Amino acid sequence: MPTDDPSGDLPVTPRLVVPAAMLGWRFSRSSGPGGQGVNTADSRVELSVRPLDIPGLSEHQQARLADRLGPRLVDGVLTIAASEHRQQLRNREAARARMATAIGQALAPPAPPRRGTKPTRGSQQRRIDAKKRRGQLKKQRGGLD
Repeated sequence: MPTDDPSGDLPVTPRLVVPAAMLGWRFSRSSGPGGQGVNTADSRVELSVRPLDIPGLSEHQQARLADRLGPRLVDGVLTIAASEHRQQLRNREAARARMATAIGQALAPPAPPRRGTKPTRGSQQRRIDAKKRRGQLKKQRGGLD
């Protein structure tokens, strides 16, 4: 299933696919370049999906989606707009790719927490020695009093 097929299902991960029936498309006129067709072609694309209703998600994944996509959801709907290309088809492909990336990143497990480490005794000693050398150098700069 290629991601660039603008009318088919949207693969997010190898195990998760958003059915084409869940994807909502809106088209409008885009700002920017377009020549003679800029005012007639509906090249701007908005792709909408209800990420919490995607089939095949566990409760844990739904909670992670709700937590990470929460600020971007409006009434439970995630909307991605694409208008960077002149052709509607390329904007549809861009919107699909961004939607898959947004959902995939929201589903990704969190990074493991950083394990705190202490500086070694040798590195601490080298740091203190360097500070002392620098202090001695500055002390020697004093002018004639």
